[in-house]
Amino acid sequence: MIKKKYTEEQEKLARFAKAMGHPARIAILQLLASQECCFFGDIHEELPIAKATVSQHLKELKEAGLIQGEIETPKVKYCINKENWETAKKMFADFLGQPICKKEGCCK
Repeated sequence: MIKKKYTEEQEKLARFAKAMGHPARIAILQLLASQECCFFGDIHEELPIAKATVSQHLKELKEAGLIQGEIETPKVKYCINKENWETAKKMFADFLGQPICKKEGCCK
């Protein structure tokens, strides 16, 4: 059996999609996109969830490369990773903009 692999682009798009797959993460991204940067405490104040949960969501977004954090003792400042944000925008636009099958008898 031949083992098929996903393309690097498919894996990257899936990583972005997974990171954005929770409403709290979408809220965090919207907050960060509307500002130059934001401290952890400010993010926590905006969301109706515990600090530990905010930390976990930030970790997921950071691991996917959508945000970056910088320590300014004693606080952590977060912002959108602009390069990866642009990459994600293009990848999602390309993915969602591809033509779909219009073959007769196919799914309606």
